[in-house]
Amino acid sequence: MRRVNRLLLVALVGAGAFLFLSGRFSRSAKAASKILIDYPLDGSVFPPEITEPMFLWRDPDASVKRWAIEVSFSDHSEGIHIAQAGEPMQLGEIDTEAATGEELYKLSPQQAATLTWKPDAQTWARIKQHAMKAPATITINGMTESGAAVSTASIRISTSIDEVGAPVFYRDLPLLEAPREAKGAIQPLPPFAIPLIKWRLRNIGEAQSRTVMAHVPTCINCHSFASDGKEIGLDLDGPKNDKGLYAVASLTKDTTIRSQDVIRWSSFLEDESARSSEPAVKRFGFMSQLSPDGRYIVTSIGPPGLKETHKDVLPGFAPGIADRLYSINFKGPPFNQVFYPTRGILAWYDRQEGTLHPLPGADDPHYVHTSAFWSPDGKYLIFSRAVARDPYPPGVPPAEYANDPHETQIQYDLYKIPFNGGRGGKAVPVAGASGNGMSNNFPKVSPDGKWIVFVQNRNGLLMRPDSRLFIVPFEGGKARLMRCNTPLMNSWHTFSPNGRWIAFSSKGRTAYTQLMLTHIDANGNDSPAILVENTTAANRAVNIPEFLNVKPEGLEKIDPQATEYYRLFIRAYDLVEDKEWAAAVPVLRQAVQYGPEEGLAHYALASALSATDHEQEAVGEYRKACELDTEKHTAWLDHLAVSQANTGDMNGAIASWRKSLAIDAKSVGAEADLGTALFENGEAKEGEEHLRKAIALEPKFADAHNHLGWELAKAGRLDDGIAELQEANAIRPNSAEYRVNLGYALQLHGDQAGAVEAYERAVALTEGKDWRFLDLLAQAYEKSGRFGDAMNAGQRALDLAVQERDPEAPVRLKTNLDRYASGSGQSSPK
Repeated sequence: MRRVNRLLLVALVGAGAFLFLSGRFSRSAKAASKILIDYPLDGSVFPPEITEPMFLWRDPDASVKRWAIEVSFSDHSEGIHIAQAGEPMQLGEIDTEAATGEELYKLSPQQAATLTWKPDAQTWARIKQHAMKAPATITINGMTESGAAVSTASIRISTSIDEVGAPVFYRDLPLLEAPREAKGAIQPLPPFAIPLIKWRLRNIGEAQSRTVMAHVPTCINCHSFASDGKEIGLDLDGPKNDKGLYAVASLTKDTTIRSQDVIRWSSFLEDESARSSEPAVKRFGFMSQLSPDGRYIVTSIGPPGLKETHKDVLPGFAPGIADRLYSINFKGPPFNQVFYPTRGILAWYDRQEGTLHPLPGADDPHYVHTSAFWSPDGKYLIFSRAVARDPYPPGVPPAEYANDPHETQIQYDLYKIPFNGGRGGKAVPVAGASGNGMSNNFPKVSPDGKWIVFVQNRNGLLMRPDSRLFIVPFEGGKARLMRCNTPLMNSWHTFSPNGRWIAFSSKGRTAYTQLMLTHIDANGNDSPAILVENTTAANRAVNIPEFLNVKPEGLEKIDPQATEYYRLFIRAYDLVEDKEWAAAVPVLRQAVQYGPEEGLAHYALASALSATDHEQEAVGEYRKACELDTEKHTAWLDHLAVSQANTGDMNGAIASWRKSLAIDAKSVGAEADLGTALFENGEAKEGEEHLRKAIALEPKFADAHNHLGWELAKAGRLDDGIAELQEANAIRPNSAEYRVNLGYALQLHGDQAGAVEAYERAVALTEGKDWRFLDLLAQAYEKSGRFGDAMNAGQRALDLAVQERDPEAPVRLKTNLDRYASGSGQSSPK
């Protein structure tokens, strides 16, 4: 039996902690209570390079005043004995920029009862060294004031011979609560918080993470890397959260994402011959993934012929998003949002060819195909599939919390399909990860190609309260629940390049998602989760972790140069929304400099220039926008034509409207505008044809009736013209312009009483505040012999023109007023 030595103090380890090389503690004669060791769990495996962890336990015995920690080793080396005061658990650092209220950061009752011990670096290094070949046993004894041990618990932990060997790239974000909406954007953050998101890199062998990208004005979502770590791919949001962009950049120590690195999914049309003037259902990618060799990108896009039926569900977002994705924000954390696709097909992009194609075998619009991931050799894709459905079925009330039965229900099965150089093939369900009544999603294949680790939950995908990790052979078989799962939400997993570690996100210890690690051996056996500490502030979350196959110093900075355009465009968009056109012009000029190939920027600049009476320059910007717009929005061509007409280039305007109609022969507006322009250009016959075609397409199109009636009246076809103008006024009775045009035609026809009535109505509609309408009414009164009324209306017109400081009108109006006075036998007012 080992002799009990007198306790020998060696060093002060921490507040209330002492290290002893030998010695035992006396035990109480009564049976010891059970201490609850919350972390690490028994059987935990640590990487050899990881920094010292924080041990957590709870002791139910109120008589305990201090704790004795004993570490014993299976190799019979001398153990470690520490007297520990048991520091209470602390919340950790708070990011004040992301603060939303102290109630979110209070310790839970369990956490408030938790005690902690963190070994110093030297002690931890010794534990790791001796726990490599066989587990070390950590025993915590609760001691009374007299030194009796009255409570105890033990765990065994090991150090793996397998290094993690690569840093983890992840997104670090605040979880500020967005304004509560029945349905919401695919983000839990209000817009002002987007720049607070950081992208960080963590070397497991270091105590802190490094920020490599921050202050980005638009949301950057799912990221992936080529297997050699030389290229990075990222989903980018455009100005209206359209999920329509993807960036692929060469990864170096100082990486720059340039405009030319950005792919616009919306630039790929379903059918070049089937364009429309209706708002385009914007093509966007979902959970896009770079192939292992970096050549291809697989993504989920909308099925052919998708219509925009839920445009009011996500107001302010690009058309079509709400018809593919179920998305809703909750009051949180821990669960602020839910989103998952209910429609979509797989497509692949070839970076060498610059082309996007549906993947045969995963392109049936009757199913939703999503979240595809590559096998390590690039030969197969594993993806989630379910029967397609409406994301917002009628009559269903909005969900109020995560896993609310009112969420749109969907359960995905995992499928495997050969990529086959883009030719695809037959998709087959993965046995063990399909047909089980659960939702199987986010499949990641191990680097050796032997295993698929996936998320399983009741509904939807990924960040669900009941998300748990399962492992199944790549060829299919019996799926096993992994040991690493924590009690709450386990997802966003990633394999280390050597295949021996999995990093994942979890809410098992806090409402804010944290980064976890588990060891996995060649047989697919994993260990309890260990926490990667100090990855972010206590009120921020870690998500989308992805191992990056570079040395820890291989990435220092990512400069999202391409996103500067979106920062400027968003700023300009807000100014335009507030009708601050003059202030928007210089901002849009800057945006065009950063995004010279962005048609939308040129279009917005043209609109602002037109609104500030810089019409000639607007023509150039509209023309550039139309040249860049591969979808050829007819609205842009129509605006170009209007600016051309306003600058006197009627032939150019006519050519632009003809081009618009060549794209969309059923564009009512283009038909009417072209008809009007042809009339004004002296081509009355063809002009009438186009205006009548517009009316045939839309009989209640008031503008077409008005333009046709005006032109016919000017041409002397008074009966036909008056009939069209009367129809325009019947359709839109509150248009002062239409009333004036009708009054003009009636005057030409000799119907002075009818003209007076029309002008009186125009004056009433403008509340007598337009001197031009008052002038016309005065002249009509004169022709009707109503000189007194003419003088009254004429005087009001003159007074308004003087107030508006019109340089020429007052002289003419005064002359008219003198004439009315002469006709009435009165003197005109001075």
